[in-house]
Amino acid sequence: MATMTQLDAKTRGRLPDSAFAYIDSGGRRRLPINDGAHVRNALARFNQTTFEDEAARDRARTRLLKAAKKYGIVPVGFMTGQLRNVRIRGEAEARVSEVRTLPTGSVTFLLADIEDSTGLVRRLGDRYPGLLADVRSLLGGAIRKSGGREVDTRADELFAVFKQAAAALGAALAIQRKVASMVWPDDLNVRIRIGLHTGHPTLTDTGYVGIAVHTAARVCFAAHGGQILLSHATRDAIGASEPAGISFRNLGLHQLQGLPGPEALFQAEAPDLASEFPPPRTPTTPAEAGRA
Repeated sequence: MATMTQLDAKTRGRLPDSAFAYIDSGGRRRLPINDGAHVRNALARFNQTTFEDEAARDRARTRLLKAAKKYGIVPVGFMTGQLRNVRIRGEAEARVSEVRTLPTGSVTFLLADIEDSTGLVRRLGDRYPGLLADVRSLLGGAIRKSGGREVDTRADELFAVFKQAAAALGAALAIQRKVASMVWPDDLNVRIRIGLHTGHPTLTDTGYVGIAVHTAARVCFAAHGGQILLSHATRDAIGASEPAGISFRNLGLHQLQGLPGPEALFQAEAPDLASEFPPPRTPTTPAEAGRA
């Protein structure tokens, strides 16, 4: 392989614009492609180059590939990397576009997770992914049917958002009823914890941020399998619009992990759902209460 000769300022200045893959709006010429050695170097440095926009990147890539063809260079690794980068950028852009359509203002979050998922994995082994897929499908269907949007799904946890608190409660009730009626592998007792919280989060290109998100997560963590816990804000948001036959048991004030003050928790109750649970899973000491 020939050694690439470094371009001094004088030599670089004599080269025409066509000898560079990228010329920015200020006239700065980058990625010289005046010979085979420089083309190879430009291929290697392309992903480390900052472009003004995607159109500029595309033009530079086209020039570089034409130069590679001229000098008989087959940029297999470069093309593989570019296709991967294009796919990743496309997925990221699609995610941002989807996130921007999520509701803003006052919203109600629903967080759900599988109780004792580790024990289920231990018992089911390589059959656990099938059960997890069934649970996700069940949760997603109930959320969509109630007008909610899935925000994120990680392992055995699901995060959804609703514009109306009553709709979030409807989804939670539907989930618990469906889970209770299912026949699970090996007659396992699969149970879902659900927490609801209403607040005014900030929506960014990566999703929701703010204390409302953390509060919702802590309310869910405090729940037991088969239980639906609501924050005081969600109970107030539902008001008198709860479904017929549904009542709320006031469980009192509880200090949730990482939150500055105690939170009033309520348990949604229905005649066809379990109603007796241990006290909420909250820290038992001041030291534990301060942990995030």
